[in-house]
Amino acid sequence: QVQLVESGGGLVQSGGSLRLSCAASGNIFSIYTMGWYRQAPGKQRELVATITSGGSINYADSVKGRFTISRDNAKNTVYLQMNSLKPEDTAVYYCNAAIVNSDYVRMNYWGKGTLVTVSS
Repeated sequence: QVQLVESGGGLVQSGGSLRLSCAASGNIFSIYTMGWYRQAPGKQRELVATITSGGSINYADSVKGRFTISRDNAKNTVYLQMNSLKPEDTAVYYCNAAIVNSDYVRMNYWGKGTLVTVSS
């Protein structure tokens, strides 16, 4: 079994910062792309940022220049540093990872999500 556990969400004022973390654990042989997605109330889940095992990064246009994704491969952890937060960033943030287990089976996993609320 594989688990993704997010942490770091909370309530912050507009213009503030938060850092999200997501740690993967369990039957892990290797981890490919890791990323963050978010879902605001009444909206579909959308991509925020992804990072490959080689360090290639992709951001949604709405967060470019404000959010930074990084990962620590030794800790199987991905981070999302969020600066200059806006009320429209309010959402549940989900961690996602493509993981190969010891049987060399690749699957896509999701965390349970962490709520980020930005007050105006």
